[in-house]
Amino acid sequence: MKNIIQNINKAFDHRIRLGIMSVLIVNESADFTTLKELLGVTDGNLASHAKALESENYIMIEKQFIGKKPNTSYRATKEGRKAFQEHIEALEKLITSSGG
Repeated sequence: MKNIIQNINKAFDHRIRLGIMSVLIVNESADFTTLKELLGVTDGNLASHAKALESENYIMIEKQFIGKKPNTSYRATKEGRKAFQEHIEALEKLITSSGG
C-alpha cells in the first residue's frame, strides 16, 4: 500500500497553524487581534506559529502603524495557498482511503 500520509504537510500539523491558514485562505488578510480572537490563542502562541508559517514562506507578515497604534496583518502567499490546498487534498485522500 502506498504511503497515504506522504503529502500531509508538517507545517500545518499544529492546530494553530491550521487555523491561521484556514482564516487566511478564505480572507484576503487578517490582523493580529482578529486571528487571536478567532483562534482563542495567546499573543505569544499566535506570534510563534505565525513566524513558523512565515519562515516557510506560506504567509506574509506586515507591521505598520495606524495613527500611533501598531498593527500587524497577515496574508497567505501564493506558495502558502498552494501548499495548504495540497495539504487539504492529502487529508481528504487519507479520510476516503482509510474508510472501511
